[in-house]
Formats: sequence, structure tokens, C-alpha cells
Amino acid sequence: MIAPRRFLPSISALQALEAVARLGSATAAAAELSLTQGAVSRQLKALEAQLGVALLNRAGKRLALTPAGAAYAEEVRAGLQKIAQAALKLQTNPSGGALNLAILPTFGMRWLVPRLPQFSKAYPEVTINMTTVMEMFNFDIQPFDAAITFGDGDWPETEKLLLAKEVLVPVAAPGLLAGRHVETGHDLLRLPLLHLQTRPRIWQRWFAAKGLKTGPVPGMVYDQFTTIVQAALHGLGVGLLPDYLVEQELADGRLHLALDGPEESIGAYWLVWPQERRGAPALAAFRDWLAEQVNEDEMLPR
Repeated sequence: MIAPRRFLPSISALQALEAVARLGSATAAAAELSLTQGAVSRQLKALEAQLGVALLNRAGKRLALTPAGAAYAEEVRAGLQKIAQAALKLQTNPSGGALNLAILPTFGMRWLVPRLPQFSKAYPEVTINMTTVMEMFNFDIQPFDAAITFGDGDWPETEKLLLAKEVLVPVAAPGLLAGRHVETGHDLLRLPLLHLQTRPRIWQRWFAAKGLKTGPVPGMVYDQFTTIVQAALHGLGVGLLPDYLVEQELADGRLHLALDGPEESIGAYWLVWPQERRGAPALAAFRDWLAEQVNEDEMLPR
């Protein structure tokens, strides 16, 4: 037995608590769960009675979680997500072998997805469920078996596989560069620069790699590399983009290098997984297959 029954509240009561914590009221929680407000209130009272701990402060019509209730609701949310993910795994692959993978949108779509038909052919028993994640993941509270992410490879209590180093190049529309003499980093700073929301210091790091120290660099901010490509094509500014992403635009002349010079790699893409998951069959198959892909092509796809 996992635990005494008194420590295992009903799923419906836990859903009510999680919904109230997230939505801020029993009324909103009731609407989401297709229950009456009275039913939600009764579930919450029964949960408190079972646990012997006050989870909510009730003052008139206002309903707020106690500190203990808020902390419990956060753990409950993670638990409910894992239960839901387990059900999804069972439904999509009853024989087992599902891998829940967090991916970065641009790298995942441009580098991983074109290769996946080969993986599916080699491992038809493994199902890969992919979720786009723009910010740093947390294996403790998010239902991921592994993640493809960007960084320096330093994530505690994880293991990792280097997939590819990222080489960034400054690119702009020909019209933006016309009549301008851009020969140094100082010249580039006089042009409008386009920024990536998830890497606000990317320009500073790139300039620093070239020996030019700068303070905060102003400019428009976008949420994805692909959006920056479109902004650069329309002449809105200079984009600092992975070379694999703009190879075609550079080849056909729709974008030009804004500054020639040695290419700089200031980070890399990794497959990362929790140490305790290292032996999972689906993860092992995917990891070994990715290692073969990296060995066959050390550079990003051209």
C-alpha cells in the first residue's frame, strides 16, 4: 500500500482546491469544473476535515488560501499533472514507450522534427509527445521525461547530451544597410537591433565575445527567432540569429550579413533529462538515436 487512505484525498476535492488556488474564487472554480459553488465549498470543507489543516481563510464572500493551503495546492497541481500525463501515455501508447519531451520552438521545428520520421521508422513502439516550452523547465513539477534546451549545460541533478553549438550572425534587409558603412561593432550599435525575449542579454554577450563591452542595448523585443526573421526581412532592424535559420534568406539575398567577421558560438543546444530517468526505455532509445544523429552531422542542419 502506498499510504494510509486518510492521506489520499479524492481527486475531485484536489481538483477543487487547485482550481480555487489558480482562479481565485469558488465561483470561477465551479464554472470550470461544471459544478455548483456549493459543491465546491463542500469538497473543500471535506478536504480540510480529512487533512486536519485549514486550507482557506473565509471572510465574508472573499475566499483566500492560507499559506499552508497555497503550498499544498502547488504540490497538488504537480501531482494532478502527472496523473493526467500518465493517462495520456496510456491512451496514446497502451503498450508503453511514450516520451514526454519539452522543446524550444525554433530549434525543435527546424532541427528535430525533420529527423523524427527516421526515429519513428527505427523505433515504431515509442511515441514522442512534444510540448513547446519558452522558459526554463522544472522536472520536479512539470511532466517531462526530457527536454531540448539552450544553455551552458549546467543543470543540477540532470544528465545531458550535446546536440549542436549555436553560431549567431547579425543579419538585416539590404534596404536597411544601403548607404551605411558597417565595419565595426560600434557601427552596428547605431542601427536598430532586434531582441529575443527569452535571451535579453544576447546582443551584449555577442558584442562581448567580439571584445566590445556595452550596457543595455535598446531595441524591439520579440518572442521567437522566427518572428525576428520576419522583422528583419521587413527592414525593422538587425537580427542576431542562428546561422542555420537564415541560410536560405542569405543565399537568395533577402537578408545580408550586417557585419562580416569570425562567427561566434556563445551557447549550445542540449538534450537534458533527470538522473532518475536515465534507465527509462523510451528515453534511452531516443537518447541513443540522437547521439547517432549528432555524430553523423556535427554542425547544425544546412
